[in-house]
Amino acid sequence: MRTYLEFEKPIAELEGRIEDLRQMEGEGGVTVNEEIEKLQAKADQLLSDTYAKLTRWQKTQVARHAGRPHFSDYVRLLVEDFTPLAGDRSFGEDQAIMGGPARLRGRSIMLIGHEKGADTASRVRHNFGMARPEGYRKAIRLMEMAERFGLPVVTLVDTPGAYPGRGAEERGQAEAIATCTEKCLSLGVPIVSVIVGEGGSGGAVALAAANKVLMLEHSIYSVISPEGCASILWKDAAGKGESKAPDAAEAMKVSAEDLLSLGVIDGVIAEPVGGAHRDIGLTIERLGDSVEAAIHELEHMSPEQVRAHRRAKFLNIGRVGLA
Repeated sequence: MRTYLEFEKPIAELEGRIEDLRQMEGEGGVTVNEEIEKLQAKADQLLSDTYAKLTRWQKTQVARHAGRPHFSDYVRLLVEDFTPLAGDRSFGEDQAIMGGPARLRGRSIMLIGHEKGADTASRVRHNFGMARPEGYRKAIRLMEMAERFGLPVVTLVDTPGAYPGRGAEERGQAEAIATCTEKCLSLGVPIVSVIVGEGGSGGAVALAAANKVLMLEHSIYSVISPEGCASILWKDAAGKGESKAPDAAEAMKVSAEDLLSLGVIDGVIAEPVGGAHRDIGLTIERLGDSVEAAIHELEHMSPEQVRAHRRAKFLNIGRVGLA
């Protein structure tokens, strides 16, 4: 059963009527094909028009949609021979970040990414994609392994942010994030990162300090969530009056188009009309094409050239449009 967002209510009503007519079709000799076709055309047009003019807050809602492809979907449909590796060899295992060697269209890679989970049990198990220090230390271990074997690293980012709990802080959350970011920047193999849902704060940057940073069309990437920003700037408390989160999302420029224009990211991957959750297979195919092209562009560089390329990329952020 499809889950609709608040702004999709008119679309939900049309598609609900279509489904009712399909169930009626054939009962008592009733023929409703023509009516179904008319309503389907209207629904398709409404869907296209709605997604062509999404606000930044609506894009935030789409980026958080529970039906968007998860890390497990990319493992299933994008790569072959994925071998999950666990543990940070220091404290324990963190299932908010998954990773291991795999083959992407015949090329060996190291695949690392956040996993939010697809149902209540798996969301709890993966801590809603909010990694603890051991998750980032596991990522560091896998990146070092990739460098040792000359494998390009592909990271899939989808997290509201690193886990802020007491235990995580006691085990050095800030240090783990900083060290993971440093590891990304210092690797001698190419790194390609894709923001596939939420890219929240340092928890996202720790896996996205890459040579090429791409975003799915309706994903978001920011230093803080719109709700967090609203709470700080406007003392906005959930459930008390009108939320300022939509205003924060607009001010923060969290969308892929915004970040491409600012030079923060290097490319936007188009999603199917209605968002990635409406056609997971097509979304993953397009992501695979973009990642493959990015790796091909970088794979002939020496380790020194890879590091210089990455350094230049981040030093140039903020200089877009300057003479």
